[in-house]
Amino acid sequence: MTGVTRYTRRRVLLALAALGSAALGPDQLRADSAPPLVILDPGHGGHDPGAVGVTGLLEKQVALDIARLLKAELERTGHCRVMLTREDDVFIPLDERRACAQAHNAALFVSLHADALKDRSVRGASVYTLALRASDAQSDELAQRENAVDPRAMEEYRSYSPDVAEILASLTQRETRIFSARLQDKMVNALSAKIRMLHNPVRSANFVVLRSFETPSVLVEMGFMSNKDDEQLLHSAAHRREVVASLKDGISASINGMIRLERD
Repeated sequence: MTGVTRYTRRRVLLALAALGSAALGPDQLRADSAPPLVILDPGHGGHDPGAVGVTGLLEKQVALDIARLLKAELERTGHCRVMLTREDDVFIPLDERRACAQAHNAALFVSLHADALKDRSVRGASVYTLALRASDAQSDELAQRENAVDPRAMEEYRSYSPDVAEILASLTQRETRIFSARLQDKMVNALSAKIRMLHNPVRSANFVVLRSFETPSVLVEMGFMSNKDDEQLLHSAAHRREVVASLKDGISASINGMIRLERD
């Protein structure tokens, strides 16, 4: 059985168990006994700085710093393995970031950002899942901004007719959507305990980096570089540690839920 086949079977079994539609025997998931792999995706990098804060702080630096800290904290739990899509200040195309999760049979994919909006009064964290049509205008603006950093990926997507694009979006596996929504819920709950949140922080949009058929995926906006108060917080080492602690709690809660399902 190939790695991809094992991964797909595992996702299906876990989703069915979560829905109460299957009774799992004790040996059904034991073949995948290695700790689940979490892919952390620090946004932007290299020639692409991402959003630039009001005092010059770069989104790509914030995302990478928090990803490194979060990797160390998650590994200390012993509940998962962790990989970064980029370890240094380099640019990785969006489709390669997404493909990394499938190539390594990842259990979860979390993309980290601190974006900007035209409205500089908007502040707070939020968590996004994939949707062909955005949940609101702000989310659509953010997705278009993020997708624009990789014209090649967008040209490929634009080459499909609207009908084909709808079909491709619907092909996202049902269990992946279920687990993405649950991961989003865990992340929002954990962040809300310590971090100021955007109004209605549970959002969705058509982010290229989230277009995975097999890996539950979310994109976390840790704040807005366009807002002076958010940028000041993201400058702060103490605030970054709070963000990391919250993200760790949300991911750990999701991983622990998966482990409990496997053991039942």
